[in-house]
Amino acid sequence: MVLLALFAAGIVWHERSLVISGALARGETPAVPAVTMASFSGPAITLSSFRGHPLILNFWASWCGPCREEAPLLEGTWREYRGKGLVVLGVDTQDMASPAQGFISEYHFTFPVARDPDGTVARRFGTTGVPETFFVSADARVVGKFPGEQVDPEAWRRVAQALVSGRRPDLPR
Repeated sequence: MVLLALFAAGIVWHERSLVISGALARGETPAVPAVTMASFSGPAITLSSFRGHPLILNFWASWCGPCREEAPLLEGTWREYRGKGLVVLGVDTQDMASPAQGFISEYHFTFPVARDPDGTVARRFGTTGVPETFFVSADARVVGKFPGEQVDPEAWRRVAQALVSGRRPDLPR
């Protein structure tokens, strides 16, 4: 009986972890989950604190090769669009603090970066690996994602422009 209860709880947890990615695949725009994460510099970061601002939420890790290719594009997008209200938030997931801090320094990140050392937040979003990037409207709805590495600067520009204009990015599903 205990085993059955644990199995059922595991299924519920797994299904909840797929809610955002699954909803996006169906063309829906789910609400951003209420999560708080430790920050690499300063107070804890709560996703709800970004309500009113469009948000690019990028999951990465220092050991991820494609994340290294994407990093300059994230910083460039942040620098180009932060004056228009766009927030870029990096989430270092399933990583150790010291290599992650080195990654942040190496790529000169000036945007906020949160820690998700055990992958709990990444699972809530239904990520399947890193990098994975989610796009959040100013009203705190997840409106799209890059399901893997994106190194086309024009793709980042199109997404940022759509978000700051209050439009849903035109992305393949």
